[in-house]
Amino acid sequence: MPRGYAFGRGDEATHPDSIRATLAEFVSTFIFVFAGEGSILALDEMYKDSTLGASSLMFIALAHALALFAAIAASLNVSGGHVNPAVTFGALVGGRISLIRAIYYWIAQLLGAIVACLLLRLTTDGTRPVGISVASGVGTLNGLAMEIVLTFGLMYTVYATAVDPKRGTLSTIAPLAIAFMVGANILVGGPFSGASMNPARSFGPALVGWRWKNHWIYWLGPFVGAAIAGIIYEFGVIQADAQPHHHTHNQPLGPEDY
Repeated sequence: MPRGYAFGRGDEATHPDSIRATLAEFVSTFIFVFAGEGSILALDEMYKDSTLGASSLMFIALAHALALFAAIAASLNVSGGHVNPAVTFGALVGGRISLIRAIYYWIAQLLGAIVACLLLRLTTDGTRPVGISVASGVGTLNGLAMEIVLTFGLMYTVYATAVDPKRGTLSTIAPLAIAFMVGANILVGGPFSGASMNPARSFGPALVGWRWKNHWIYWLGPFVGAAIAGIIYEFGVIQADAQPHHHTHNQPLGPEDY
């Protein structure tokens, strides 16, 4: 029996738990984007006349992984530690959050990314954010496919470690596992699609730096990848393993249930 979907309770829009969770998503996304985009700007500033290749890619992947680990750990028990509109969409598709909560999260995540990039531009004396882009010579469809695959892996990891009711003690390493997945995906997909996996991570720099080329890839790819992973894990793993007598209700879980 599949999970139910809900628009949200009547009081959810103003409930203190919703406000706290939304604030947590804003702050966590700010932390992640500030460090992630900041690592790229730092490399550009320190090594303007040199090509570091693999070393620079490793530096960027590590910065993103460390920042995401901290961001998720700081918000996991409050909002579920999404820090990513695509992850929120995957949870929505799986029936794990209400539509109202998802909309709140999306607004908070995008605002967090925008504020992070604005402060980066301010603190770096007007340096224009670089953002995420498809590498030269890589086709748009190739970039889209890469973002779908990378985000699928990310969302599947989120479900397995932070959402699955039978995750047990595995939940304690959820922030680390998710951060490792993002770092590994950047090492794989960074040279091709930029390995965003996160519409907020792409939108903040695109808006503040005004770089919109192929920006649609970083919305469609992550949303499709996250949705596929959410459906497969929710209905192919969790629901398939559930016993009929366990279904005492059919309401989406909130962040406190992750």
